[in-house]
Amino acid sequence: MKLRHVAMAFALLGVVMTNTPALAATILYEGRTITVENTLDDPTNLWVTPEDLTKINGFVIKPEGACLDEICIPLKEGSGLSVTRLGQQWISVTTLAQMINQPFAADTSEKVWSFAPIPAKHESYLQTAVAPDFELKDRSGKTVRLSDYKGKKVLLMTWASW
Repeated sequence: MKLRHVAMAFALLGVVMTNTPALAATILYEGRTITVENTLDDPTNLWVTPEDLTKINGFVIKPEGACLDEICIPLKEGSGLSVTRLGQQWISVTTLAQMINQPFAADTSEKVWSFAPIPAKHESYLQTAVAPDFELKDRSGKTVRLSDYKGKKVLLMTWASW
């Protein structure tokens, strides 16, 4: 009788373990390192809470879907973008990235995910011919921002060894 109870306890423990949030994950995005304390334990997808999604990439969950500025991805049933576990909604950052053609890479054994810029956010730069603001250090180490030259003509030169 005791063996049966132990076996049932292990079976129940196994079910609980697969539905509980895992330990923290590290996300690299737009030059920032974001630590998310709770994710769903999934070796191929990064599942986070709606609040953490906003911390990561600015997307906000609204009635019409996951939205960022004019981009809005519906949370359709069965799309693989949203699930409910333990009474909590979880959003797949990786599925969202695939839906918006955002490249990403992951070291799943270390729970580190790196996301490239969102292509749709940068298309407006090409349409408006306005460069995004950025900052660099000059030769003397002083921080120089493109916005410091607003209203002035600026020649931007880039170079790479590759």
